[in-house]
This record gives sequence, structure tokens and C-alpha cells, in this order.
Amino acid sequence: MTARVVVNRIWQTFFGVGLVKTAEDFGAQGEKPSHPELLDWLAVEFVESGWDVKHIQRLIVTSATYRQSSKVTAAVVENDPENRFYARGPRYRWPSWMLRDQALAVSGLLQESVGGPPVKGYQPDGIWEEATFGKITYQQDHGTALHRRSLYQFWRRIVGPTVLFDVSARQYCTVKLARTNTPLHALTMLNDVTFVEAARVFAERILRDGGTTDADRLAFAFRLCTSRAPTSSEQQVLLRRLSQLRELYTADTAAADQLLKVGEAAVDANLPRAELAAWTSIGSLLLNLDETLSKE
Repeated sequence: MTARVVVNRIWQTFFGVGLVKTAEDFGAQGEKPSHPELLDWLAVEFVESGWDVKHIQRLIVTSATYRQSSKVTAAVVENDPENRFYARGPRYRWPSWMLRDQALAVSGLLQESVGGPPVKGYQPDGIWEEATFGKITYQQDHGTALHRRSLYQFWRRIVGPTVLFDVSARQYCTVKLARTNTPLHALTMLNDVTFVEAARVFAERILRDGGTTDADRLAFAFRLCTSRAPTSSEQQVLLRRLSQLRELYTADTAAADQLLKVGEAAVDANLPRAELAAWTSIGSLLLNLDETLSKE
């Protein structure tokens, strides 16, 4: 039973849903596995490999089932609407902590040091004070600690990091996280200090390493976010938007300054501010593409 529960959880990590949909309940009240023979085979393989988690992960990600296209067609929706029979590859939005780490990694801000104490990242004023009736005040960390992996974000039992959404409460164990879709998620991705700062540093990376032409820079940035080159139509849309943003920030230098001062990471003073602000908005756009936010 233990091996079945573990491999089902690993499967759930990669496909979004386990072979047993009710990962929290393998008993009589739970749902039967969609592929019982596969679940048993994986469990036996797990035990015989010496309980090697990486071995099972490698088996899953190199399988034809996992590597097939995640494109949803009318025929797939009709025949397998919930993808319980794996007519297509898995597709779902990344968890919020992965989105944060992804934005930091793409921008070059991510601090990959291992271990150490938890860190207190960016957070709106008054959250802890309201939750604790004024007994505890939030003291934000500074410097490179702000850009450590989400694993190291400080949690209070009743208040988690505000940059993370759809996370479980710490009062009880949660085996399967909820995936919701509300305007708050988009507002967080577009406006939270972490993501705006990441977009700005991403823009600096684009201008520094992406080439000398707008087309080259857009291709460089697009590939970093989506692992593919943009189509010609996508590139034309982005070029038009870049031109509009240049005009906007050239005419409104105060708006450019307001955007560039978000976050504690130092701004490259050698870059024209209107140009950097325009590319910051493009970086934010790319970080918020559905293809960037979703596991494809």
C-alpha cells in the first residue's frame, strides 16, 4: 500500500491528477484507479529499485504517455474530457511557488544557495498585524535573500507569503492542492513587487544579452519564457506593442521612473530609462503568457 500511495503521488506531480484521483483516500470511500495494472507495476518497480524516487520520475517523464502533445482537440474533449485515459499530455497551471521561482530564474535574480534560515520576502503592509491583532510586526528581509527559492519563504501558521496563491493552510495537512482561477491571480502576477522587479531585471538581461535588434531580443526573451521561438505573427504583435510602449514611456518619463523603482534590485544606470521601461512591460507580458504560466 505504501508504494502505491507514493507512486500515485509522484504521478500526480507530473500529470496533475493521480492514477487514483483521490490521492488523500486510498480506502473504500476513495475512487478506484483509472489504470490499476499500471499502478501495481509502478509500485513493484519502485520497491524493486530500492525505493528510488528519481528512478520512477525518470520512467514517467521518458514515457510516451507523458511526452505526447498536450494540445486539446474536439475529438479529445469528446472522448476523454478529463484526460483520465491520457489521450493527450498533461496541461495545467504551474503552482504559484513555481511561477515565482520561474520568474526569478528567467530574470537571473534567483539565488540558488542551499540551506539556511527562512527569509521574509516582499509583502503588503499590515498583513501580519491584522492577522495577529497587532501583536507581531512583519520585518522584511533585504538584499539577495529576497530572491531565494520559494522553498525558503517564511510561513506563519495562519499567514503565508502573499505572493503565493492556492496554497494550503498550515492548520492541517493537504495532500492535493486546489487550482482556482480568479482575477486575484492575474493581479498578483502583473502587480506584485516580486514579479514587477523580475520583469525589470529580465528586461536588463534582454537588452544586455539578447542581441542588437528588436527582433533578436524578442526571440531571445520569448525562448527563455516558452522554450520555443515566436511565430512570425507573434513576433509582429510583440514588435507593435514594443513600439507603443516606447512612445508611451518616452512621452511620460514619470511613468517610466515609477515602474523602474519597484523592487530593491539595483537599476542599470547605463540603460535609457524609457527603453528599459518598455522592455520591462514586454518582459511582464511574456511572463504572463498562458504558455509561460502553464505546464504544456
